[in-house]
Amino acid sequence: MWGASVGMLVPIGVLPLRATRHWRSGPRGDPALEVRPRGTQGPTTQAACVRLLLPQVSLVVNVASACGFTDGHYRGLQQLQRDLGPRHFTVLAFPCNQFGQQEPDGDREIESFARRTYGVSFPMFSKVAVTGTGAHPAFKYLTQTSGKEPTWNFWKYLVAPDGKVVGAWDPTVSVEDIRPQITALVRKLILKKREDL
Repeated sequence: MWGASVGMLVPIGVLPLRATRHWRSGPRGDPALEVRPRGTQGPTTQAACVRLLLPQVSLVVNVASACGFTDGHYRGLQQLQRDLGPRHFTVLAFPCNQFGQQEPDGDREIESFARRTYGVSFPMFSKVAVTGTGAHPAFKYLTQTSGKEPTWNFWKYLVAPDGKVVGAWDPTVSVEDIRPQITALVRKLILKKREDL
């Protein structure tokens, strides 16, 4: 299971789509996401790993390039990233081809489309399954803890810095509709950081 570090994932820059993700224990035994370049193995990889553990609010989304919800969601997600990120908030985009075969291209083409068409600056991961037995561990965790499984593209899961899923929305709910909940969570994080100083 993915555990409490879900909300502690922090992309450092833009992660390459060709990276593979491994779930391992973090410094306190919490699961952490490691990003490794393809083809690297063994002890030498530790230096190449990027461990993403800083507390942050995250919106995890399964995306698709050829969906009726693509344009509105990519524009809304990028505007959120621009307005609230990258220090306290980030969108984590996971392309998925499970619904209507609307993400048929390879990772490079998907990334190129999103960056060229919508100027996305948030991390885009390699294509994954989000439902079923082959679902990515992140989506297994999100589904189990929220009680809501994606039934189409652009499901959105809001994850607090403590790793708790605090909201889940289907694609009929726009990014603008959930902006108040995200903004409130980011504001709460900023105030807590100020108190801790």
